[in-house]
Amino acid sequence: MKMIKIAIVDDNLFLQKTIQEKLSFFEDISIKSKSLNGKELLQKLEKNSNLDLVLMDIEMPEMNGVETTAEVKKRYPHIKIIMLTVFDNDENIFKSIKAGADGYLLKEINPQELYNAIIETLSGGAAMTPSIALKTLKLLREPQIFETEEEKEQIKLTSREIQVLEQLSKGLKYDVIAENLILSKGTIRKHVENIYAKLQVHNKLEAIHIAKKNNLI
Repeated sequence: MKMIKIAIVDDNLFLQKTIQEKLSFFEDISIKSKSLNGKELLQKLEKNSNLDLVLMDIEMPEMNGVETTAEVKKRYPHIKIIMLTVFDNDENIFKSIKAGADGYLLKEINPQELYNAIIETLSGGAAMTPSIALKTLKLLREPQIFETEEEKEQIKLTSREIQVLEQLSKGLKYDVIAENLILSKGTIRKHVENIYAKLQVHNKLEAIHIAKKNNLI
């Protein structure tokens, strides 16, 4: 049985472990390395590039997944790369594919589907979560021009919205936040809706990430 040699790159240790556990069901998968960012992966590849595939997070400190993908493909073209992320926005998909990613999956994927995607990618396919595949087709049909970081309009949240977001980032529930800020639970819910709309996100995890990235909290 030929072993499939894989590296996991994710700045969240818990998610690293989760991915590893998902792959532990399959005897032909061997996790050769785990890195917290792209810079760390590249340092490891300099010592040993005998890898088949990298499962790559996108948003990471030091060196993000898109930059790392482009660099790995330039130096080690034999290594396949699947983006494994919580973000499914058009810009991330576009930039990842442009950088040379061989697949794009969401982290909620189950173990069997993840394994199947790895096999498909190593066989020359392009594994994608169905929702991502639809977005990719749309991007091909309707090309977009994505702004650079400098060109993006600065995100503006009210001081109250920032307070709510800070409470959310601590893992607090709406009723606790309402009590802490002396507001109703309905008001907190409305603030969260406004935050999601302004940050253009769909869940708490994305909102907290974008807010931290833009130094809002």
